Amino acid sequence: MIATLDELGLTALVTSIDGLSPVGAAAILAQTGDLTRFTSARAVVKHAGLAPRERKSGTFTGRARLTGAGRPRLRVAAWRAVWGCLQTNRVYAARYRHLTSRETNRLTPTQAQTAVAGAILRQLYAVVTQRRAWDPVIAAHGITRWRETTGTAAA
Repeated sequence: MIATLDELGLTALVTSIDGLSPVGAAAILAQTGDLTRFTSARAVVKHAGLAPRERKSGTFTGRARLTGAGRPRLRVAAWRAVWGCLQTNRVYAARYRHLTSRETNRLTPTQAQTAVAGAILRQLYAVVTQRRAWDPVIAAHGITRWRETTGTAAA
């Protein structure tokens, strides 16, 4: 799998995302195929089945949950990538801490890890389609507060 990444010239690009290994990126790309075929990063997340969706019927509106639609192996590959990223990527670790410790709408650890998995897929889409190395400031939406925190992520 890594040899295929080398042939495509993607190894340096995908590993510019801190915590994402070449094997993890190759596993994700093996399940998605050519990322340029997707119209947006959101489409990749939906393809994986990691985009929450409200259940509606008539006047009833349920909670937004993952539907389970999409590619299960892609979800697993993205889920596995989360573990390495939470340990070494300060942007994703700060995002995880924020999601699990905010006062309103606090997420469970599993929900926060799912949100980070979606973020990894979106960032991987941007890196591969734009052929540009990962930038932590762009990934943090211009917020540099993550630089101030240096602790390890709680998993």
